[in-house]
Amino acid sequence: MKPNHFKDALTIGGRAFDSRLLIGTGKYPADDMIPKIIAASGSQIITVALRRVDFTATTDNVMRHIPADMQLLPNTSGARTAEEAVRIARLARATGCGNWVKIEVIPDNRHLLPDGHETVRATEILVKEGFVVLPYINADPIVARQLEAAGAAAVMPLGAPIGTNRGLTTREMLQIIIDEIDVPVVVDAGIGKPSQACDAMEMGADACLVNTAIASAADPVAMAGAFATAISAGRQAWHAGLGAMRTYADASSPLTGFLYEQE
Repeated sequence: MKPNHFKDALTIGGRAFDSRLLIGTGKYPADDMIPKIIAASGSQIITVALRRVDFTATTDNVMRHIPADMQLLPNTSGARTAEEAVRIARLARATGCGNWVKIEVIPDNRHLLPDGHETVRATEILVKEGFVVLPYINADPIVARQLEAAGAAAVMPLGAPIGTNRGLTTREMLQIIIDEIDVPVVVDAGIGKPSQACDAMEMGADACLVNTAIASAADPVAMAGAFATAISAGRQAWHAGLGAMRTYADASSPLTGFLYEQE
């Protein structure tokens, strides 16, 4: 039984999705766990690094574990320049992975931070070639705006560096992107707990991509379900309208008119 998602479609690239949780395929103890993760999470979009895929293999191929009805989102992991990202995207489409692509251009091997300029260049090229482009970026509102202008189907700013599980360390910049960008904003990288994903959704993010926090959990399948619930709750809370924060106490019940005052 799939999680009871708040019914509110996420639309990217002209396709509507019930789930606002995107998942990855890396770091799991075994690839055959992926179908269970998908079922528990209710996710309909899954990323895969093309360099992990051996299309000639009859066994030990991650693609064998991804249901056909999932929206495949190949990423350009390993690309250090726009040209390399474009080449990987074209190869993914030529090998039958479709025209969706997550652009990752990361020349920094230590902190794994994306190059905004090269990401914009790759996006401009691939959008013109008919790709549905979801670029991974630093939480930089200027780069996000440039990508929107270039035709990106969504933007994917990081919450914290890849794989750190540190949460929304870029919170202030994320909020600016959420408030200013019209295409969907998918918070990607750094989310380590379901509560952090819920927080991102309460801020108004359109979706979250979670991989490491699920894959590194003691029970990845149960954690996938926990993230699904958290994201659904966060989205519903955003729709409901969060109450304003105050710097002073404000009683929820009247402080006058107690029975003992009536004599």
